Amino acid sequence: MMAEGSAGKAADPISSIPCVKCDAPAKLQCPKCLEMRLPRDVSAYCSQACFKADWPGHKVHHRVQLPAEPGAKLDLAQAALAKGWLYATKKGAARTDQCPTFAWTGDLRPLPISPRRRVPTSIPRPEWAETGYPEQEIESRQQRTVEIRTPKQIAGIRAACKLGREVLDAAAAAIRPGITTDEIDRIVHEATIAGGAYPSPLNYHNFPKSTCTSVNEVICHGIPDARPLAEGDIVNVDVSVFLNGYHGDLNETFFVGKVDDVSRRLVQTTYECMQKAIEIVKPGVLYREVGEVISRHASMNTFQVVKSYCGHGIGDLFHCAPNIPHYARNKAVGVMKAGQTFTIEPMINTGVWRDRMWPDGWTAVTEDGGRSAQFEHTLLVTETGVEVLTARFPTSPKVFPWLHE
Repeated sequence: MMAEGSAGKAADPISSIPCVKCDAPAKLQCPKCLEMRLPRDVSAYCSQACFKADWPGHKVHHRVQLPAEPGAKLDLAQAALAKGWLYATKKGAARTDQCPTFAWTGDLRPLPISPRRRVPTSIPRPEWAETGYPEQEIESRQQRTVEIRTPKQIAGIRAACKLGREVLDAAAAAIRPGITTDEIDRIVHEATIAGGAYPSPLNYHNFPKSTCTSVNEVICHGIPDARPLAEGDIVNVDVSVFLNGYHGDLNETFFVGKVDDVSRRLVQTTYECMQKAIEIVKPGVLYREVGEVISRHASMNTFQVVKSYCGHGIGDLFHCAPNIPHYARNKAVGVMKAGQTFTIEPMINTGVWRDRMWPDGWTAVTEDGGRSAQFEHTLLVTETGVEVLTARFPTSPKVFPWLHE
């Protein structure tokens, strides 16, 4: 059975806290959570029915171990766990340790992640918001056919991309030594819902956060967690928003304080790779040419291109045809046509191009532990060339020295 109110404070109402399951005003709390003094925003429910329906996922919170004595010193991971945070999930399945037998390639380790952030029920959401599975996207004909967007669709995608740029700029302005990637996720989440949109990554194939934050050796799909960014780090923030039925997708890699020369050159080269690829986009260009341009510039600067991930079509679906590989001599089939929308998002490594997956099932890291950088834009092929739908604003934070030198 669940308990009413909060522990030891009968007069302390919880009606201001939304139900974990359905966002209705809460009336009850999980008694085990009360006993463990876990945050109310992970333990409040409107009814026994919602509590029972949420139990398979909720019970994981009870694995948290609080300090044995009041005032006991906690390390970073223990402190996060004591607040009700969890270790990263593997496609929805909880992990309770840091996998001590895994062969880590660099210095990073997974730290706990905060509870899933809420999206108001008034905001339209994609199919995976509740189920975690994009069934309609997977089965869509757009996985096989590159769609030519209608003017109405283009307007919708353009609006989503504009909001995505505003959200990424908000995150960029906050990056500094000491901020955690979880705090960046909070900024992205709140800016997205303030714009009336749903953060596309949230619960997509059970991804637990509203943005991807990829630090140092992480190539992509890093999960925001309790680790503070350190002076000299680089961090990629990948923002995707779902606004009125359409997605916008973009990312940038940022410096955290002062970085070494190799990191600076890596990030600038990755940006240039993306820009040079965008310059060739126009009707009649083969998709595979994108990889040739990117690989040529990366290799000239002694870096390598990741081959495991590619650009993708986007619109009313988050991911669809065409696939846009970023490496040379790829087998991409097809020709660009006016009205198509897709992303170009090269991932460039200082060392080998090969990647390895962390045990969380999401975090892709470089095989040799070297650093990786990425940039991404959503593009519209026009009759005469290309429109960068996620282009930087004149007011965007001036965080890339080579654009202002």
